[in-house]
Amino acid sequence: MKKVILFLFLSLFCYLSGMANDSTKLIYKINIKQEIGSASWHHLQNGLHHASQKNADYILLEMNTYGGKVLDADSMRTAILNSKIPVYAFINNNAASAGELIAIACDRIYMRNGANIGAATVVDMTGEKAPDKYQSYMRSLIRSTAESHGKDTIVQANGDTVYKWKRDPIIAEAMVDERVKVDILPDTSKVLTLTASEAMQVRYCEGIAENVQEIAVKYMQLNNYTIETYNPTTFDKIKDFLTHGLVQSILIMVIFGGIYIELKTPGIGVPAAVAITAGILYFTPLYMDGYAQNWEILIFVVGLILIAFEIFVIPGFGVAGISGITLVVIGLFLSLVGNVNFSFEGVSTDYLVNSVLTVTLGITLSFVLIVFLLSRIGKQNSILRNVALNSDQEGYISVPSEQKLLIGKIGITATILRPAGKVIIDKEYYDAVALQSFIDKGKAIKVTKYENSQLYVVEIKE
Repeated sequence: MKKVILFLFLSLFCYLSGMANDSTKLIYKINIKQEIGSASWHHLQNGLHHASQKNADYILLEMNTYGGKVLDADSMRTAILNSKIPVYAFINNNAASAGELIAIACDRIYMRNGANIGAATVVDMTGEKAPDKYQSYMRSLIRSTAESHGKDTIVQANGDTVYKWKRDPIIAEAMVDERVKVDILPDTSKVLTLTASEAMQVRYCEGIAENVQEIAVKYMQLNNYTIETYNPTTFDKIKDFLTHGLVQSILIMVIFGGIYIELKTPGIGVPAAVAITAGILYFTPLYMDGYAQNWEILIFVVGLILIAFEIFVIPGFGVAGISGITLVVIGLFLSLVGNVNFSFEGVSTDYLVNSVLTVTLGITLSFVLIVFLLSRIGKQNSILRNVALNSDQEGYISVPSEQKLLIGKIGITATILRPAGKVIIDKEYYDAVALQSFIDKGKAIKVTKYENSQLYVVEIKE
């Protein structure tokens, strides 16, 4: 009798434990509803970390994306494959291109009616199909992802044992290359894209559902569960904004624009501070994400030091200035590509091209800005005129109302005019602007005009 009571007690305990465990099932949902890139990679990283901290039972990626960068998608797929918590995908409309690679890495795929998965051909920045070497890498990558789920053991009616891929790698490859044929589907003359029902037919979808709740009840068979959603913090959103390619190009423009204005004005002030601030905003999120290394930032800083040395120590513009700008460009570029000590092994060509384009666009925008600034120097109501000429320096003695009398006077440059600076006329200092944009320190000059409360000078050639 005691054994029977003990058995009943243990059975009741196990039943209650099962109910308790079932009631604590946590589904942690991460939204992937944007272009695949550094932002989506950050969100997935943070989401996986938070899910682990919360001891989530399942992670569910709700997806609606047309794809994006292959390098970030590869990082995301690797994180999913290595996750100790089961990761499921719910394709709530689209999982195209890089999004398909991420979905295939998940342990299960669920799709909404009307959803699609596929079309993973690699394209360039213009949307044209990339050369075959890029397609070859993507075919291998997506095939290995499908193979990672292994095979099912099937015992047939005659007793024979066969092994069948849980996710057929040939079908995954057909989503990249139209030359790969899939006989089970009627039309494979183009790159393969599957509807929800077609994905079910070829075992690339475990179920069709309209929402996460239906997946939890119908397919995961959970009676009691909670769903928590990862929400990026304000800091995450700021970091994502700063790592957007266009924003990075604008920051590069501000860096070079600030350096240029500082080169063209005496002393050091607002332009230098703006350039340094832009540099901090550029490097900080990249450093936090592991892209920018200490030595890459050091290259950038050494470049700035050489430029400063050129401004304050060496007259003219020569080796130090050119070397400084070169190092600044190298530092900006290397911080984007995630190389290890100048080794670019494992860095995709696509990512290298994107990095080059980001830096090139920033430099091009800087050039446009500089041309604009050149056209505004010394003009009436120009902000640049005030920035360039209104700095106070020791020994400044000038009476604006009397400066018209200086037209035709001969003097000497007290600082480098780039094109603004200081000149000495009759042993007194005056602000002046060089009409030919640059006059070295110690050169003889002549005042040619006085306009908008500003002296304009030309160099006297020997």
